[in-house]
Amino acid sequence: MQIQTSLQSPYGLEQHGIHNVSSVYWNLPAPFRYEQSIRRRESRLALHGPLMVRTGHHTGRAPRDRFIVREPSSDEHIFWGNINRPISVTQFDNLHHRMLSFLEGKDLFIQDTFAGADPEYRLPVRVITQLAWHSLFARNMFIEPTLDELQTFVPEFTVLAVPDFHANPEKDGTRTEVFIILNFEKRLVLIGGTFYAGEIKKSIFSVMNYLLPLKNILSMHCSANVGARDDVTLFFGLSGTGKTTLSTDPTRTLIGDDEHAWSEKGIFNLEAGCYAKVIRLSSKDEPEIYATTQRFGTLLENVSMDTATGMINLDDDSLTENTRASYPIEFIPNASPTGMAKHPSTIIMLTADAFGVLPPIARLSRDQAIYHFLSGYTAKVAGTEKGVTEPQATFSCCFGAPFMTLSPTVYATLLGNKVEEHNVNVWMVNTGWSGGSYGVGSRIKIAYTRAMVHAALNGELENMQMNMDPNFGLMVPADIPGVPDEVLNPRASWVDKEAYDQTVQKLAGMFKENSKMFAEQVTTQVRSAGPA
Repeated sequence: MQIQTSLQSPYGLEQHGIHNVSSVYWNLPAPFRYEQSIRRRESRLALHGPLMVRTGHHTGRAPRDRFIVREPSSDEHIFWGNINRPISVTQFDNLHHRMLSFLEGKDLFIQDTFAGADPEYRLPVRVITQLAWHSLFARNMFIEPTLDELQTFVPEFTVLAVPDFHANPEKDGTRTEVFIILNFEKRLVLIGGTFYAGEIKKSIFSVMNYLLPLKNILSMHCSANVGARDDVTLFFGLSGTGKTTLSTDPTRTLIGDDEHAWSEKGIFNLEAGCYAKVIRLSSKDEPEIYATTQRFGTLLENVSMDTATGMINLDDDSLTENTRASYPIEFIPNASPTGMAKHPSTIIMLTADAFGVLPPIARLSRDQAIYHFLSGYTAKVAGTEKGVTEPQATFSCCFGAPFMTLSPTVYATLLGNKVEEHNVNVWMVNTGWSGGSYGVGSRIKIAYTRAMVHAALNGELENMQMNMDPNFGLMVPADIPGVPDEVLNPRASWVDKEAYDQTVQKLAGMFKENSKMFAEQVTTQVRSAGPA
């Protein structure tokens, strides 16, 4: 039986090669997805209305199981290597054929969406899922078409997410039973073997990271907001560094919390929802995000719940540190209704320094901005990826290497040109450790970080005395109201000065070693913008 609704696009499943399925649910409103998900025992309802789901063994992304089909139309553009692993056309086609056979007789959920708030550059995306809650996730995260747009909707990219279908590594050329495979010729993404919903969102981000730069548009792993003076700020950073927390500011309008693009007109959100980490979320420090966890329409992924009372426990990390909330961006009271804004005036590059030696805030020159954008130093936060159980120092170019399909220098060149053209102020903010490395020092208080960010955005640091950090060559404000002086001076915050000196040299050496990967592709000035 196939369920037909007025929300069904004329572009049917048969055009995807899907046949002989049971019931098909097209573009259902959220309450009906709730109903289907609970009826199928995929999820449970919590107190106040969020939908509770678990992803089983896979509670984070599986970046080593992501592949791109090596085919003529995209071959010369893809930055092949450990991140963008090739898989053959034949292997993809065989796997796809078996997935289609697996779906026969099963129910499917369809969500037609757009990626990209700017109508000129948006991408029509169809998400076909085996699970009702995966379809709700897609509805939360991407841009929902109007009723009129649905009547003529034709997808330009399709995601087929079937977590119960597993690959055969020997036959399919995959690493494990899990796979996320992008095919730019067929405009198709296949996902299997994992219930983690973040793979759906990040696969389309990878697609946009391929399509947009070829149009001279910079795609970015960043959050964005705008102030009362129409001043736009971008926050670059990997998961767990504070993009969502710092951009969700009650004094500023949220444009988006994770993925944006920068065209000749300005910036625009690639999504229409947020996928926030909620482990130990505080109603005091992050009230806007906390409120989303207490309402209907939010998906809570791997969050614990008392089954007797329906009360959730955001402090429980027994399942994973990577607990998540997926919700429409309009759940944030001061979110932008358009997801679009003018060119940014400020860029903040976030890092969670597990070594505790980087200054908490520093001004970057254009060359330093390119250097640190290409370096993308931070610490992987526990649980964000499989196998990571505690923070680990890492370098991720463009603050999002697992999602970048082109050469990092393509994105860095676009960034440098736009920073120079629009005279953008660039700051690096360390949300990591102070007073010692991870395990000895403590995480920099969010109140201090907010004070530093507000000072930078409000122009309070324009005429402030700056002192050069002797190890990294960064200009650090001498004083910021509300921030202790010893926090601004990392060495002063350490009890063991000798240990600090040894640690800072260790991290500087890691920067230098990592920069060898891009040294030949950048100018002498950029190569010289790293640690002394």
